[in-house]
Amino acid sequence: MMAAGMKHDRTRKPASESEEDPVENMISKTGCLQLHYAVQECMAEHQDWRKCQNQVVQFKQCMDESLKQAKTKKS
Repeated sequence: MMAAGMKHDRTRKPASESEEDPVENMISKTGCLQLHYAVQECMAEHQDWRKCQNQVVQFKQCMDESLKQAKTKKS
């Protein structure tokens, strides 16, 4: 709950298309970006994450594998 008199800062301008998304940059480095987009597209289409479980599972498996490989490289 917000304190009395406090308001959201709405002066911030939305990111332009030319600005890079740091989340997309991180996911891109994993090799899982297309699966991330598939989850986003499914969610936009169905508006219900339960209907997107196949895409979510595939994305999770890709991210898990990427994390596993990153840990192996550090060892």
